[in-house]
Amino acid sequence: MIKAVSLFSGGLDSILATKIIMDQGIEVIAVNFIHPFANNKKMKEKQNYARSMSQKMGIELVEIELKENFLNILQNPKYDFGKNLNPCIDCKILMITQAYQVMKEKKASFLVTGEVLSQRPKSQFLWGLNIIDRDSHLKGFILRPLSAKLLQETIPEQKGWVNRDKLFNFSGRIRGPQFDLAQKMGITDYPAPAGGCLLTDPIFARRVHDLLIHNELTMENIELLKLGRYFRLTSQFKLIVGRNEKDNSALFNHAKPKDYIFTPSHSKGPTGLGLGVIDSSTEQLASGIIAYYSSPDVEPLYIKIQHQSFPSPKMVQPIPLSLDQIEKYRIENFPIQFTRQNTQKTPQK
Repeated sequence: MIKAVSLFSGGLDSILATKIIMDQGIEVIAVNFIHPFANNKKMKEKQNYARSMSQKMGIELVEIELKENFLNILQNPKYDFGKNLNPCIDCKILMITQAYQVMKEKKASFLVTGEVLSQRPKSQFLWGLNIIDRDSHLKGFILRPLSAKLLQETIPEQKGWVNRDKLFNFSGRIRGPQFDLAQKMGITDYPAPAGGCLLTDPIFARRVHDLLIHNELTMENIELLKLGRYFRLTSQFKLIVGRNEKDNSALFNHAKPKDYIFTPSHSKGPTGLGLGVIDSSTEQLASGIIAYYSSPDVEPLYIKIQHQSFPSPKMVQPIPLSLDQIEKYRIENFPIQFTRQNTQKTPQK
């Protein structure tokens, strides 16, 4: 029996593409990627659905964490970024090449994706799809069932493994054709369409950019980006301020002995996690930021600072700061500055 490997995100398009190929009598192995910059809530929903749906469809599901491989392309994407810090073409090439390893291990003959022509900017326009096929060295072996009739015939079609007449010609951002097809196939409980990559969010992208320019891009720091308010006080010190009890608890639990913990003394307020090298003026500034977001029960307000080098917590009476003074240190307000060197690259003919 012919086998195929399908990129299976748990979204409707990937489910439809997989089902289309299965209905032609082909055994499909699904591959689900766990992305380091996923919106945790949305992607967890899709991941759980991918697991549930693969069981219902009776297919094997292989889960792959991208982790450091993705960080490498984020630092130097060959095909640059999208609107924010999303290296979509490089990301798709990475996923295709990872899926190809599964294809070899499972002795499958081709790859399947749920990509729809012109649905997403850059990576799903024709020139982007051609780059992905070329740079993954799998040109002709990547079948996109939802748009296949608008694309060049692939090797699975040429060899008769797949009947091209049973494929589709979907294009653009309109989702109606997919919804209609899902209804015909009896697929009704799929997740609502939603973007899941935080790199497309302009606020989150600024946080990532801060890690990039300060050479701090690690998996551990990425997880911290999903918490609290971010402030860059100096080139060597940043402060993360909790927004709620959940943030406060997570920041406190994340703290290493070398980190600084800021909390209001005898008052309600946020936990602050300080990372890097600090001096007395930075200490005062960080304390002022914590004080701004606090609700003092007593006056004067003191901020408690904990660190492994202190024999006991240090108590600092902060100088009051205005919102304007605080906002100039907020990382989300910093511009993203990088050179788009590769935006004009197109596939070689």
